[in-house]
Amino acid sequence: MIDASKGMDVPLPSVLLVDDEPNILGALNRTLRREGYRLLTASDGNQALALMQNEPIDLVVSDERMPGMDGAELFGHIQQHWPDCRRLMLTGHADLSSTIRAINEGHVYRYIAKPWNDDELRLTIRQALDHQQAERERRRLEALTQEQNRELTSLNAYLEERVRARTGELQQLADMLELAQSELKHSYVTATQVFSTLINQRLPSQLQTNTQVRDLIKAFAQTHQCDDELTHSLLMAASLYNLGKMTWSDRLLATPSDALTNVDRETYRCYPVTGEGLLMSLDHLEETARIIRHHHERWNGSGYPDRLKGEQIPYGARLLGLAVDFIELQRGMVLQRRLPRDDALKLLRKLGGRIYDPELCEAFVTLCIEQAPDLGVDGKVVKSLDTRHLEPGMVLVRDLHSESGMLLLHEGKQLTRDLIERLIRFEETEDTHYVLWVKLPDDDAE
Repeated sequence: MIDASKGMDVPLPSVLLVDDEPNILGALNRTLRREGYRLLTASDGNQALALMQNEPIDLVVSDERMPGMDGAELFGHIQQHWPDCRRLMLTGHADLSSTIRAINEGHVYRYIAKPWNDDELRLTIRQALDHQQAERERRRLEALTQEQNRELTSLNAYLEERVRARTGELQQLADMLELAQSELKHSYVTATQVFSTLINQRLPSQLQTNTQVRDLIKAFAQTHQCDDELTHSLLMAASLYNLGKMTWSDRLLATPSDALTNVDRETYRCYPVTGEGLLMSLDHLEETARIIRHHHERWNGSGYPDRLKGEQIPYGARLLGLAVDFIELQRGMVLQRRLPRDDALKLLRKLGGRIYDPELCEAFVTLCIEQAPDLGVDGKVVKSLDTRHLEPGMVLVRDLHSESGMLLLHEGKQLTRDLIERLIRFEETEDTHYVLWVKLPDDDAE
């Protein structure tokens, strides 16, 4: 047995030559000794298999016909135990059955006929080993890829778990912040209610308008589906809009705005700015402060303090201005006489397009006519209904007079089915039509 590469440091491809004829083995050794292989030899199949038990073999070159175990049987054993080893068959016979058996059982890489061409033999072995090396590299890379995929899968699972854990932490933090924000907003609402109460303590009872203004704003926001932030700012502004009046004298507080002297008028016109200034330091009331500052601006630009015109006026300020003027007209705080509710609504509608946003004014007047939130009593809804839509249990909140001025029903009267039917018959007899302002029963209150 010859080991031509013994003593070399770099592992070389191991090639096992198997033939029962020593001269053939010698010829093969001479042909391949300069190719840089580690050459080993065996004289039969059994010796070759014993050698392969102890030596790593990359390629076997075997004669087809040998005593005992022929080449096809040898290659069958090699295929079973060392499938990665490449196999080349040397044959000098045209035995078709042996050829088929070697192909089926031994998976022969290639046949080489005797006598062989040295260059062809060297090229064939080189190609076989190159193919083997490429296949090994493919398997190595495939195994590496699978291992990396397993690692990536494991890493992804770890990252997903970390993301879930972090997401849970962030959600907890967000919930805590939302709770803190909610508590802070609640604190501002509570403080606003306190301020509103203090304002009312300062004002005569007939000049305490905050509650009615707030009811109007709330009803309008609900009916027209204003967003939550705007609604919140508007309700705060409705509660605090006259905060700037707290520095006024009792005389100025009781004087209608159209009866003010020039000096008093300048003081009067400063109260929206004063109110804004008192709220500006509170971060969550910035929009509220802006609404209060501009609620006396006018659609035609004649208002104050900044003479804004048209849509330059913040939407919330336009709405607050309508609600404030509507209530204060009825309280005698604008003109030197109190306007009846219906007359105040007519005046608002008349001034739409000059003093008020025309579209907003029309929507506001319609709300007041159909729902009358400013007439609410003890938090209950008041509506304007004709006799056909009345229900037993409703309570009148305004006296009902006939067209001749005769009192038909007084404020506070609770309607019954019989009373409603008599009203309908009276309408038919008089050929007229009545609209009643009623408070809804407790179980229908919104």
